[in-house]
Amino acid sequence: MKNKLYIVSSGAGGLNYLTPEAKEAISDCEVVVSYSKYARELESILEGKELYTSGMTHEIQRCAQAIEYAKQGKITCIISNGDANVFGVAAVVVELMDEKDLWDEIELISLPGVTSFLAAASKVGAPVSGDFAVISLSDKLTNLDLIDKRVKLALEGDFILGIYNPKSKKHFKPYQNFLKTLEKYDERIAVIASHVGRDEKEKITITNTKELIIQGLENPLISMSTLIIVGNSNTHLTKNGLVLTPKSYLNKYELDGKLK
Repeated sequence: MKNKLYIVSSGAGGLNYLTPEAKEAISDCEVVVSYSKYARELESILEGKELYTSGMTHEIQRCAQAIEYAKQGKITCIISNGDANVFGVAAVVVELMDEKDLWDEIELISLPGVTSFLAAASKVGAPVSGDFAVISLSDKLTNLDLIDKRVKLALEGDFILGIYNPKSKKHFKPYQNFLKTLEKYDERIAVIASHVGRDEKEKITITNTKELIIQGLENPLISMSTLIIVGNSNTHLTKNGLVLTPKSYLNKYELDGKLK
């Protein structure tokens, strides 16, 4: 019987977006490996577990440690906020497993989660009803020119755009370039969402790209804990102020569902 390692996606924040299978995996495991902040948020369901936590920038060490625990025969889970495949730890775990050729020794079970992009979208109406692109502005591992190119092409293609990791005090150039690129396009609806799923801290603001440009780098709502959703050219506000990207059904069908 193989040793078992779960990659558990914990959802957008707190306990609200944990899936039943994520809860079952945590219940099943003996050891939990996690970024310290996520472990604190899940504290109420981690009782009795052996914990290994560390701070930011220690992702490789956490993934390697999770694999080591699994090799020792302990049922282990490593926690990834949001979805582990969306800027999470899934790729690191899989790459390390592959480099060490542990596939015959460890059964890897990766569980999906609700990203902050989707969680925030659900709270403001229906902004993500068409093709979309999700881009991180963190240039820690990605070349700045490539980030700029991806933003430019996504806007050119009229995609709905999800922006992760927009800026910090030290890392602001990608966001600055993002704003410059927005200047070349007509005004679009934008959503600024911070600390999604964390009840006391959560803040979601509906605005537009013109305001983003005016606020610039001094925008107090923008940080590394912020997600930005930029609508496409068809995105607009509903009569009650929600965000809608229509799927154009009403161009083809009557209100009763009959073809026009």
